[in-house]
Amino acid sequence: AARPAATGVGLRRVGGQFDQPVYVTAPPGDRRRVFVVEQPGRIKVLTDGKPAGTFLDISSDVGCCGEQGLLSMAFAPDYARSGKFYVDYTDKGGTSRIVEFRRSSNPARAVRSSRRLVLSQSQPEANHNGGQLQFGPDGLLYIGFGDGGGAGDQHGARGNGQNLDTQLGKILRIDPAGRPYRIPASNPFVGRAGRDEIYAYGLRNPWRFSFDRTTGDLTIGDVGQDQVEEIDFMPKGTGRGANFGWRVFEGNRRYTGGESAPGAVPPVHTYTHGPGCSITGGYVVRDPGLPGLAGRYVYADYCAGKLRSIRLAKGRGTGDRAVGLSVPQPTSFGEDGRGRVYVVSQTGAVYRLVAR
Repeated sequence: AARPAATGVGLRRVGGQFDQPVYVTAPPGDRRRVFVVEQPGRIKVLTDGKPAGTFLDISSDVGCCGEQGLLSMAFAPDYARSGKFYVDYTDKGGTSRIVEFRRSSNPARAVRSSRRLVLSQSQPEANHNGGQLQFGPDGLLYIGFGDGGGAGDQHGARGNGQNLDTQLGKILRIDPAGRPYRIPASNPFVGRAGRDEIYAYGLRNPWRFSFDRTTGDLTIGDVGQDQVEEIDFMPKGTGRGANFGWRVFEGNRRYTGGESAPGAVPPVHTYTHGPGCSITGGYVVRDPGLPGLAGRYVYADYCAGKLRSIRLAKGRGTGDRAVGLSVPQPTSFGEDGRGRVYVVSQTGAVYRLVAR
């Protein structure tokens, strides 16, 4: 456990050593188990914080590593009944795949042969694959894809962030229960020019985004280019059709000239490169055991390693400050069924934020 911070928060390591962990989550309502996603292609189970075996192993299908690999998972809202969950990974050819699996009669194991391809997206480069899956408060599946990689949103005459004819540089919203999926009629570009799957656009690499478990608000940590990292925030229901500005803007700064980003929504918080290099988006803390962080969004930077928190509201973030804790190479945050918050290190450790 780390030394207590000024906010009365510390870190407790759980589950031993993992192989390049990149995400932590839990089934809805499950108060005992958490699932740790390992980038090479495995999902491990912890029960009451102790290792309980491998839930799924698809490492033979996964192209790893760098910014590729098995990148996240999400349990269906009705997982207790349906046993369905979804994973996002890049295959051996570099294509992003969203795949449905089912658990077996043993709740600690999934059925590998139950796989069903929901959606795929070719990736021009090996970076900026996004990879986050989250079920929103509306029960629909949200998918984050980066802009196709390389640098400067270089693919196509207009890049991909502002191009509504591609899924790259976007957050998508689908109902995965269809065959292969259904498009919600309320998606912003249904019946208009643009891909029907798009929910929000103008993103460079929304590596991690989350929904506030209390309010349903959406927060995105969008990784910057060479200078600016940003946090984007939209109160519940207001993110539909939002344009976050990339590649015209990097944070609040102009990145390209002679191009437009119609209705661009500015970030609520930015920071420039120095000790930092790549934002790791987190969660709004709703764990009643952490009153010093209550209602504050916790995030980090992959290079700096320092955990920070900020209070978010429409159009602004206030009170950004250090939590007083550091984790080497933080790749992700996560929540369990109780709303407790975890932070994951690429070096193999998973920590839970605890009161001290």
